[in-house]
Amino acid sequence: MKEGIHPKYQTVTIRCACGNEVVTKSTAGDMRVEICSKCHPFFTGKQKFVDAGGRVDKFKKRLEAAKK
Repeated sequence: MKEGIHPKYQTVTIRCACGNEVVTKSTAGDMRVEICSKCHPFFTGKQKFVDAGGRVDKFKKRLEAAKK
């Protein structure tokens, strides 16, 4: 192998928005993620509803208007 062409393989910490931290090895530095296996609905069995900018409310209003 040639010297000096390979990235440094180091221990890094991956932090989730829920507060979970995972220590692993990577060529990238420390990372922050929005969702991990501790808080993802597929792994937890719980479903989180995220209302981005009132989209759910807008949809419900349109649905009610269509029924009338």
